Amino acid sequence: MATNHYDTGYKELFSYPEFVHQLIEGFAPSEIAELMDFSTLKNHSGNYITPLFEEKFEDVVWSVEVTWKGVTQRVFLYILLEFQSSVDRTMPIRLMHYVACFYDHLLKTHVTTPSQGLPPVLPIVLYNGSERWTAQQDIYDMVQPEPPAFLRVYQPHLRYYLIDEGRYTAEELGQRQTPLSGVFSIENAVGSREALQQAVDRIVGIIQNDPHKERTDAIITCWLKRHLRWLGAGINLEQLNSLVEDRDMLAENLENWAKKERMEGRQEGRQEGEQRRAEQTARNLIQLGVLTDEQIAEATGLALADVQALGGQN
Repeated sequence: MATNHYDTGYKELFSYPEFVHQLIEGFAPSEIAELMDFSTLKNHSGNYITPLFEEKFEDVVWSVEVTWKGVTQRVFLYILLEFQSSVDRTMPIRLMHYVACFYDHLLKTHVTTPSQGLPPVLPIVLYNGSERWTAQQDIYDMVQPEPPAFLRVYQPHLRYYLIDEGRYTAEELGQRQTPLSGVFSIENAVGSREALQQAVDRIVGIIQNDPHKERTDAIITCWLKRHLRWLGAGINLEQLNSLVEDRDMLAENLENWAKKERMEGRQEGRQEGEQRRAEQTARNLIQLGVLTDEQIAEATGLALADVQALGGQN
């Protein structure tokens, strides 16, 4: 399992109820969000899991009251932060294990009893990776080939709801004017400093219109500094205390970072070009058959092993 930079950043982000609210209301099915009273959000995050896999994982657990057909009950939101470089096709097994461990915790701590029954859980996988998520979302679908009819009722079922950040377009994120959608925009601005600056500008605009501007600014600024360090921005972040107040300074730093990368890219391009020209010269000299490999290496500046390798290609 790959170590990820969200171990503190994203887990901290979802320790605030407003970001859990924005996640469910903005990215979960509307019919679920409409039933929830977000003023009742309660944090239950803790270490519930007996390790089954050799992995480092991050999860947050919240509960919220849901009213359905006149009945109000508490639903647990089990949010797994899954930010690996590749899709984990064992996710249905992992989620079944995690939810079972969580239920075991509720019973051991007497939050409920077997006779009272278990509360409903909404398992959510929040994923951000370069590949689109293709793993099965219900463990039942992993049972292959499909068993005969008389066995199907005995197979396990547990489905999780997937939020794959990378599948949202800039336009789709733009329709959700929340700080969390701005975070997703920044996450998706991979490989483009211009897109990153535009995403930062967008989230600053969202923060400026936020009714809790100072609190949101502090939370997002802290997260962004971690994100930029992980990206290897190489810019001075110590003086960045507020995205809103220090917006111009950040924009200048991002532009300087972009210029530095462009210069390094041109330098790498020149070096690659010089290497290719030296190799072609060596090939020409090898074909003439006049000079030794050592003399060709000295004339072209290539390593002797490289010249010998080129000779073996002819």
